[in-house]
Amino acid sequence: MSRNIAPTTPDDGSRRSLWIAYACACAVAWLLYVLAGAEFQRGLWQLWQAVYQATLSLWPPMLLGVGVFPWVHRVQDGQRGTALEVVLHVVGAIVFGVAWQACDYTVSTLLYGHVYANVMLVQTVLWRAIWGVIAYAAIATAFTAWLQARRARAASLAAAQAESALARAELAVISGKLNPHFLFNTLNSLIALTRKDAKQAEAALMRFSGMLRYVLDTKRSASDRVPLGDEIEFVRDYLALESLRLGKRLRVEWELDPDTFADEIPPLSLQPLVENAIQHGIAPRVDGGRVGIRSARNLMNQGLELSVEDDGAGCEPARLDDPAPARSGIGLTALRRRFALDYDGRARLQIRTQPGAGFRVDLWIPQP
Repeated sequence: MSRNIAPTTPDDGSRRSLWIAYACACAVAWLLYVLAGAEFQRGLWQLWQAVYQATLSLWPPMLLGVGVFPWVHRVQDGQRGTALEVVLHVVGAIVFGVAWQACDYTVSTLLYGHVYANVMLVQTVLWRAIWGVIAYAAIATAFTAWLQARRARAASLAAAQAESALARAELAVISGKLNPHFLFNTLNSLIALTRKDAKQAEAALMRFSGMLRYVLDTKRSASDRVPLGDEIEFVRDYLALESLRLGKRLRVEWELDPDTFADEIPPLSLQPLVENAIQHGIAPRVDGGRVGIRSARNLMNQGLELSVEDDGAGCEPARLDDPAPARSGIGLTALRRRFALDYDGRARLQIRTQPGAGFRVDLWIPQP
């Protein structure tokens, strides 16, 4: 006959750690009591007497301390004011002290009789009440700290989960910005080409069909990474389409390390940078210009280094944050935000530009 056993939850492990810590604290308190009452120079009998006294005196608060936890848990769980919580803890301390007295009285009666128990009750009632309040306060404070720490961890986990869900939603929005932006510009290039050369336009449409297949495959795939080699082939098709429009005005220089082709990057990470270089650095110039694309392995941290640069007019770095004339455009702005979300700040995107000195974007992408 099979039995379904519930798996251990993180809360179960946390409770177990709490009671282990409680048991250790009780053991330490008992040991200190023994050491304080033992007189080793007077022989082994004094040690056994200290052990007996420590056990007889401390077993009630140690046992009653276990019952303090559900009481503290109930006080903390309710939506009560501070004053009411103080009153409830005062009640708890009184009950704790009375229960301690009752345990002592019962054991004394069983061991030595009612007369001895009554005498001990009269002699110890005051200091036992004081120690009852002190012991309750110490135990309740420890349990309260543990409960508050657990709530803080739960709140932190909930906040992290909410932030993760928000990041995923924002990444989806960012990807939605990248794809239509790319499709719009490519379709404009194809429309311009059909007016010049129908045959070349047909070949370009075949390339464009392959590019759309790549985009759709990345959308349907459960993975949020693609090999760099696939992205490079996608960019080659894109540059072939742009070459049909720009002709000899567009010059492309590749500097790729084949060892990086298996590295993983978010899909459509490289193409927006190339598109940005062509749109702002090459297309506005009558004589065109050069686009350089480079990939390399960082020897220090084994991350992937990518760069896209052009020899266009460049711009003032301060103007990159100005949305009106921004050289960065939708693609680069969205890509910057995408990297910040997708890699938890570990990926880096750096822009280097000056008026008349071209425009360069350097990426560093961590690898598994």
